Amino acid sequence: MAGDRASLERLGWSDTFDDAWEVLGRPGAPARVTRLDRGWSTAARTLDQANGSEDPVRLRNIGADVAVGDWIVPSDDGERVEHVLERRSGFTRRASFDGMRAVSHTLAANIDVVFLVHALGSPPSPRRLERELVLAFDSGADPIVVLTKTDLVDDPEPLRAALAEVALGVPVLLASGITGDGIDAIRAEADGNRTLAFLGASGVGKSTLVNGLVGNALLATSEVREGDQRGRHTTVAAELVPMVGEGWLIDTPGVRAVSLWLSGNGIERAFADVFDLMDGCRFRDCKHDREPGCAVQQAITDGELDPVRLTALDALIDEEEALEKEQKAREKAADRRSKDKRRPEAAEYDGMRD
Repeated sequence: MAGDRASLERLGWSDTFDDAWEVLGRPGAPARVTRLDRGWSTAARTLDQANGSEDPVRLRNIGADVAVGDWIVPSDDGERVEHVLERRSGFTRRASFDGMRAVSHTLAANIDVVFLVHALGSPPSPRRLERELVLAFDSGADPIVVLTKTDLVDDPEPLRAALAEVALGVPVLLASGITGDGIDAIRAEADGNRTLAFLGASGVGKSTLVNGLVGNALLATSEVREGDQRGRHTTVAAELVPMVGEGWLIDTPGVRAVSLWLSGNGIERAFADVFDLMDGCRFRDCKHDREPGCAVQQAITDGELDPVRLTALDALIDEEEALEKEQKAREKAADRRSKDKRRPEAAEYDGMRD
């Protein structure tokens, strides 16, 4: 296993995954998912399989909860995914498909750092960043904000400072995939065969940045429409890509809408400034509206808190509560369907008993 272990470690294997494999009884030969297509997982056990110089492992994944970056174990016949090892982290949002809004969708698994990518070519959105930070904190990975396309502006500092106020201590880096500025700082986060993930809307320069990190034009980029700086074509499938030297990178398709999944402590961490103020309110059940002694409203009056930020927090909390209701309704419907399926068998048994 020594040689195999070294190959797996090059792919990001660690004692955490070895322990998870041990719990299963060490079945089969683990592999890491590098790409997902409809019904299929592409996986690798060696660097050569991951970079395409050798044929990768191809498995059916129907019925398995698999994401790019997962460690999986094939079935004995090598045809399908039998086990998915417990994730160390996962970037999960609510599915955007019609009729499946109460279902989670994991964009990337077993990531160490999530880069939240915004562009200087058009005004970055603080509200989108707030949502991304909630997802990133809940993922278990470390978030870092990246402002791309520094080559398009004379002075990026005002926009960087504006997003830094929203990021609340999360690093905000400046980078350009065209000039190479900031690439080394991003690449350093992958030292030790760590895995980086990138999340951003279409047209923010994500794929160009990725090309600069992997050392070639492995991921296709496109022209950007003049006027709104949006890409005509973007990455169409998440993919695990080896970086130059060491480390891994997961590029995700441009995400138009950042739909939250049920939050752990992501909302509290992304809005830590507001929650700190809430601790100073006179009443424990303060609604932060017109109650006397409300520290939040006092901060707004004093100009210390942007009221838009409180409105954004309320909206995210309402969204999470609505999702919880959707999930409960979905679970009840599933229970009813399950009971309906059992009823004919129960009736037949009762007839035989009579």
